[in-house]
Order: sequence, then C-alpha cells, then structure tokens
Amino acid sequence: MSARGIRRVAMLSAHTSPLDQPGTGDAGGMNVYVLELSRQLAAHGVEVEVFTRATSRHLPPVVDAGDGIRVHHVAAGPFEGLTKDELPSQLCAFVRDVLRVEARHDPGYFDLVHSHYWLSGQVGTVLRERWGVPLVHSMHTMAKVKNAALASNDRPEPVGRVAGEEEIVRFADRLIANTAEERRELIDLYDADPSAVAVVHPGVDLGVFTGSVPDDEPPLIVFAGRIQPLKAPDVVLRASALIDVPHRVAIIGGPSGSGLDRPTELTDLARDLGIADRVEFVRPVTQAELAQWYSRAAVVCVPSHNESFGLVAIEAQACGTPVVAAAVGGLTTAVADGVTGTLVDGHDPADYAAAIRPYLADAAFRREAGAKAVHHAESFGWDVTAERTLDVYAAALRDRAVARKESR
Repeated sequence: MSARGIRRVAMLSAHTSPLDQPGTGDAGGMNVYVLELSRQLAAHGVEVEVFTRATSRHLPPVVDAGDGIRVHHVAAGPFEGLTKDELPSQLCAFVRDVLRVEARHDPGYFDLVHSHYWLSGQVGTVLRERWGVPLVHSMHTMAKVKNAALASNDRPEPVGRVAGEEEIVRFADRLIANTAEERRELIDLYDADPSAVAVVHPGVDLGVFTGSVPDDEPPLIVFAGRIQPLKAPDVVLRASALIDVPHRVAIIGGPSGSGLDRPTELTDLARDLGIADRVEFVRPVTQAELAQWYSRAAVVCVPSHNESFGLVAIEAQACGTPVVAAAVGGLTTAVADGVTGTLVDGHDPADYAAAIRPYLADAAFRREAGAKAVHHAESFGWDVTAERTLDVYAAALRDRAVARKESR
C-alpha cells in the first residue's frame, strides 16, 4: 500500500498494450507512458493491474510485467485484423471480461480506475459506476484538437469519438492533462470543470536515455515515431533536400493509422527528392537502441501536426541531443525554445531546413544546446510523474469519500 493509502489501481489501455513495441501500429508514446507509470506506482507500493485487448490467440491471459504489475489480455472481438476505428463495437465485450476479473475478488478490490485514451475512458465510466470507485482519465490526444490541426492527407477523427470524449469529461472524477495547454483545451473545448483537471507531465527513463557518444560524420538527423501524416515525417525529408550541409537522415518507425494506406510513400519521396542515398529507414527499435540513435544524432526532428506532449523530444534531450520541433501542443513544454532546441511555427520544409542547419554546421553550437538539453530533461523523471499522479488519485478518493458521507 502506498503512503497515500492506495492499494490497487485498474489501469485501462484498451486499444494498445504497454508490452507492445512502440513506433508501429497503434503503439507509441502512450504505451511507454502506461508501462513506466505502472512501474513507478508499483515502486511506491501500489499494485497495478493493466487491462488491454488481446491481439493474438497465443497471448497468455495474464502476464507479470514486474513486481506489482500484471497485464490482462482481454478477449474482445477478433484477435487479428481489428483496426482502432472498429474497436468501439467491441467495448461491451471488453467491459464484461474486466468485470469478471474483479468479480473473483472481494468487494473493493480496486481503489480506483485510471483510463488512457477515449476508448478506455468509455470502459472506465462503466466500471466507475459498477464498482463505486473514482475514475481518473488521461486523454493523451483529443479529437477536437487533432481535427483542428489535421495534415492535408490525413483522415479526421469521427464524430463518435468526439461524443465519447465529451461523455468521459462529464463522468470522470479527475482528468490528467500532460501540459497546461492541454488543460486549457479540456476546459475550453470540452467544458471540463477546472477544479477537476490536473497537470502532470509525462516522464523519461533517465537510466536508459542518458549520455552521448561522439558526433557521427557527416552529422545525422533523426526522426522517431509512427509513420503517419500526423507525425509529418515527410517534412524531415523535404527539409533535408533543402540543406546544403553534408548530412544523413534516419527515419525510425513503422506505418500506422492512415500511413498504412501508403506504405512506400516515404521511400518514394526520398527517391523523388534525390536524397535516397542519404536516408536510412529503420524498423522500430527497443528503448535502449533508440537511446543510441538519439545520442549519435546531431539533431532530432519532431515536426508533428499535434502532440499532447512529445516523449521523443524529452528522450532525445535526455541523451544530450537538441531538438527541432513543431510549436504545437506539448512540444512547447517539452522543448525550451532557443535553449535546448528550436520550435518552428507551421510545417513549411524551408523553415525546418533553416532551423536544422545550424545544428549540422556548427558542432560547438549543438554541443552547447545538448548540454542544456540534458539539464532540462532531468526535471521530467518518471518518479516525479508518479508522485504527482498519486496526488491526483488521493484527491479523487477524498472527494468520493466526502460525497458518500454527504449522501448518508
């Protein structure tokens, strides 16, 4: 049991497992978030049971993912071939199996529910009522925000998601926002109660993302993330074509979302731009391997159209590598503009080329920014994230206790 009296949390990550490899499919920063937060909560004495949809018949029903962490693979719909857009139709089956797990134990087995992304939030609203426990929800991304900053060749989020998110905001006892900007968006766009929205920054594993190695020559630009229009990897390639300093580019990740519709788009683009000889496409890698790529890079580029936070930016900075990123969402918090990297308004490749070039051309300049980046990233450890999340849990439990007392 934690110092705050919290024994056990049901962590919901319905559409993607924290055990999946980030960087492809639906696996990304949220996977890292759920797993790392769970590890830190367990270190604080809180048992965490994560519920995620089984995507293979060969997955064991329960996996011990570390001391105090269990991952339940819930059977809900076809194991393979089900897209994220098709998952809402399977949420009833998901709820049923989560309820079955809880029913094997005495009442009050879980102290609260923490759901991640709107699909899990829909499940969380049911569990909240059934178990009589608080619901804490993390949006990670929001439909209204994504649709307002949609890439030209991307698909808008469906109206059903918007309605689902609005319902979660009404029912959740607490909402966790990654940044102050996300908190404002929840209040302004979703009419969230300001007193119910807490800002808790995601973290970075400072034991994995650390140190640096000598700069590669020619200098290296790294993009890491899912290959889809939202993440704008094409901007990195187009910017590279405009930079006159000798350099190389590594695009690390796999296709996801609408990017699955055009699996050869980036390789075709590199060829058409005449830069195929300087570009390396790398399949998703482990966290330790990713840290090595960051450390070798002269600069990491994050030109996303929207990011609720941008873990890639913090991870890269923890490795001593400056970041050039879009001035959107949580990236404006993750990157200290003009200190640890450069923020760029819009998505014009010429602007990114201008921002990236100094880091390639001037080794002393990038080393100075990299040293400041390490210091900046040190304040984003997962232990701090867990402490602040536990404070949110405790506040939700106190409110629920007061409400019960007043209803008697």
